Amino acid sequence: MAGRSNTARREAVRSTEAAAPSAQKLDRLVHERLRLGILSALSVNQALTFNDLKRLLETTDGNLSVHARKLEEAGYISCTKSFEGRVPRTEYRLTAAGRRALDRYLDHMEALIQAMRER
Repeated sequence: MAGRSNTARREAVRSTEAAAPSAQKLDRLVHERLRLGILSALSVNQALTFNDLKRLLETTDGNLSVHARKLEEAGYISCTKSFEGRVPRTEYRLTAAGRRALDRYLDHMEALIQAMRER
């Protein structure tokens, strides 16, 4: 905050304090970068395979698997396993609960941004 007056600093601190309680209500499950990426990708695609998500998000099998499982356990995504010939195929879809969670998260982030811009 170099170069700001004392009044400007106090106003910035007040704005940050006002937004802080709101930040505590943030859905931590959605907030993690890779999980947010999974939900975002599925929100604009009817379904994506494990390999599609892996390429899109530029991550490893293990990392994607762990984060997708957390979202599945929360009911935010569904997972269907099948075979194409002898090759396993895992497909993910966003659930209604996942869509609501993503919408709440985006609304929350927009409100935080707006609160900071109004300071």
